[in-house]
Amino acid sequence: MSESKLAGQFFDSAIGLLQRVRDEEAANITAAGEAIADTVESGGRLFTFGAGHSSLPAQDVVYRAGGLALMNLLAVPGVVGVDVMPATLGSALERVEGLAGAVLDTSPAQRGDLLVIISLSGRNALPVEMAMNARALGLTVIGLTSVAYTEGTKSRHVSGTFLKDHCDIVLDSKIAVGDAELTCEGVDAPFAPASTVVTSALMQAAVAAAVERLAERGVEPPMLRSGNVDGGHEWNGRVMREYGDRIFYRR
Repeated sequence: MSESKLAGQFFDSAIGLLQRVRDEEAANITAAGEAIADTVESGGRLFTFGAGHSSLPAQDVVYRAGGLALMNLLAVPGVVGVDVMPATLGSALERVEGLAGAVLDTSPAQRGDLLVIISLSGRNALPVEMAMNARALGLTVIGLTSVAYTEGTKSRHVSGTFLKDHCDIVLDSKIAVGDAELTCEGVDAPFAPASTVVTSALMQAAVAAAVERLAERGVEPPMLRSGNVDGGHEWNGRVMREYGDRIFYRR
């Protein structure tokens, strides 16, 4: 059986995008890492949010082996994944105005904390209002989005603005409008999205930058170890006891 040309093309596209964000977003990744490190060192808490498939990179840094123990998922019922039925409800909820304010008002997030908001398009009401409300509450907001959508689509928020317009730091994933890297003769729709690969890499890069900054300052970052290596459970138990007032996914 011959090798798939399209599979190879997808890898090439994903690798190209990863190289672009590595080179073009280096300063913003460093700034994001600095902000995360500042929050950890000052006693603040870390939160991450994403709706639909943008929730996957958000979840990837929460309770993660090799990750910061202080990363908490800010979950919005119905929009975190495809387990809601019908799946289209999640997309509809992203357009509901006022939902973000209700979520933040009932969450443990407070002034001095940091929130990473992930939204590929950044055009829906939920991520836009999440950023607006979070900054009003005194949180540092990092937005992870594709700036291309601000030029190729219209905002669905009443203000006409996008997520990137309400963030302290913006990480641009460089994903093209439509999030599909490949086309094929005989297939009418483009396919093979790369946003999850690139966005997850950006999240891990920001965490790596934060760990680097904390180590440079002589602050041991609260990292989690794999539970599948000897001593991992004991290590994690100690970290969670020490930082229990800043960890919310175990309650």
